[in-house]
Amino acid sequence: QVQLVESGGGLVQPGGSLRLSCAASGSIVSIYTMGWYRQAPGKQRELVAVISSVGIPNYADSVKGRFTISRDNAKNTVYLRMNSLKPEDTAVYSCNAVVRTTTGEVLSSWGQGTQVTASS
Repeated sequence: QVQLVESGGGLVQPGGSLRLSCAASGSIVSIYTMGWYRQAPGKQRELVAVISSVGIPNYADSVKGRFTISRDNAKNTVYLRMNSLKPEDTAVYSCNAVVRTTTGEVLSSWGQGTQVTASS
């Protein structure tokens, strides 16, 4: 019913920048919270940043001041601008959206994930 497609991951040197995008499509009436999560090898998935339907962001302490989350409601898309990347930011990044569908359901949908690697 709902698909999330991420793009923008890759390999970057420490101190570098990347921008992730996640576009939602399908049987969507409205999208509530959108967010980014990450999972490093051997670790649990953790919240990176979320943004409300009216654009209020919240960040994990580890990324505050370096990452910026934003969204374009007209495009059903959420972005994550990552600056000053550190090796410890290396992980698979997945987007999440809480969506009301045309059938009236409220679903928590996930993207497939994109690899971000900060390494020299």
